[in-house]
Formats: sequence, C-alpha cells, structure tokens
Amino acid sequence: WARPPRSDLQNPFNTIVHIDPATTAHRDNYKLLTNLVVPRPIAWVTSQNEQGLVNLAPFSFFNAVSSKPIYLIISVGRNDDGSEKDTARNITRSGEFVVNLVTDELLDAMNISAADFPGEESELNAAGLHPAASQRISVPRIAEAQASMECRLFSKQSLGISNTLFIGEVVMFHVADHLIDPHFHISGFAPIGRMGSPSLYCRTTDRFDLPRMTYERYKSRGGSLAAPTDGSLTSRQQMNSSCDLRLLEQIVRNQPLASLVVAP
Repeated sequence: WARPPRSDLQNPFNTIVHIDPATTAHRDNYKLLTNLVVPRPIAWVTSQNEQGLVNLAPFSFFNAVSSKPIYLIISVGRNDDGSEKDTARNITRSGEFVVNLVTDELLDAMNISAADFPGEESELNAAGLHPAASQRISVPRIAEAQASMECRLFSKQSLGISNTLFIGEVVMFHVADHLIDPHFHISGFAPIGRMGSPSLYCRTTDRFDLPRMTYERYKSRGGSLAAPTDGSLTSRQQMNSSCDLRLLEQIVRNQPLASLVVAP
C-alpha cells in the first residue's frame, strides 16, 4: 500500500490507510494485530507433563468469554519449527491448566519464563518461583501470584497452522486477601497488560470510573454527547492515587500474600 497524501480526506475525522491482510505478509499482519488489539491481559499458564514437571509460559492471546459457565480462552502458537509448544501438549494430554495473573513485582519472572527453555527444565524453578497446590486439579498454581484460576479443558480447536485455541472452564479462583472484600469486589489489583510487539507492556493503574449509560439518562441530556455534569465521572487523579498507594504498600512490605480461595 502507499501512504495517502494528507489532502486525501475521504474520512472527515482521520486519513485512513486501507490494508488487506490477504495481500500482506504474515509477519506484518501479526504486527498490525498485536499493535492494534491493545492492551491485552496476560495469561501466565502453568501446566504439567507426564513426569510431573511444571511448565510456565505467558500468553497474551487470552480473555474471559463466558460467566455461566465460567469460560476463558487462551491461544497458543507453535514453535518456529512448527511443533507444539509444551503448554499446548500438556493441556491436551491432561485437560488441566492454571491461569495466573502477572503483576508488577512478577514482571521479571514472567519475562524469564518466556525464554525457550528445553522441555526437561521447569521455567518455574528458573524464575525463582514456588508452586502452590491447586484444589480441584493436579496442576499447581504460582504461590507468588496475587490471582490464579484453576481450569479444566472444555474444548480445543486448531486455528489454521499457527495457533491452537483452548477453552477452559474455571473451577476455582485464588485471590490475595488484600484485593477482595466480602461482596467479591476487587480493588487495588493492577495486572500488567501486553501492548504491541515485540516487547511493549503497560501498567493498569491509570483508571477512571464511567457508569454505563442508560437510554433514559441519554434522553434526559437531550441526546447530547457532552460529558456528564452530575459528578458521575470519578476523579481520575483520586483513583490513580488510591491504586498506586496500595500497590506501593504491597511492594514495600514484600510479605507473603494471604489468599482467598473461591469456588465458582
């Protein structure tokens, strides 16, 4: 494609470049996809092979897709030589895995676990992490993680020649005690997000509250797109300060996390 001249304003809001993935190289389509669909949550997946060795790897093709039943998805790519990755092979064999969430203090360990370790070496040990027993499945979770979800495989689907999609049913939640209240509200949780390839990430402490619009409220404003003036938009600075303070206190204390275990 050729970059359009600035004078070519068919769209009154933006000058648009049109890119057909059917005529674009795979590596360029990958760059476009992973730089546009951002930020993405990171599934830090523990799985286990036949000998009981724990494999640990991060995946950003990941999300929640259903709440009843509780399903999440991860998409696992293949090795450069076209072979299955250890995570895909382990999940297919055992039907079990744990999705652990990555927070700031675990970022370096996550990066270590992304290296191409040989199959007989555990990334968990290499990253200096510790296993914690799961309650519904045999695969352990990461003891240091503030949140983990035990999963049983619901279905598996090949996506072309590059990826395999796994749908897992969450059968147990593990949440650090300081994050959750008796009403199951989560606060102070700031997982790391994946941005563009090859190595961009983001922190999720810049937040604001925006109550969902109702039709009645929209009509009461006369159909205006103007921002609400009723105080319903919480101060971004106030929320940032609260989130950052809790995160800082947790890092400074550097204490083992008590966890709340919740069965769905």
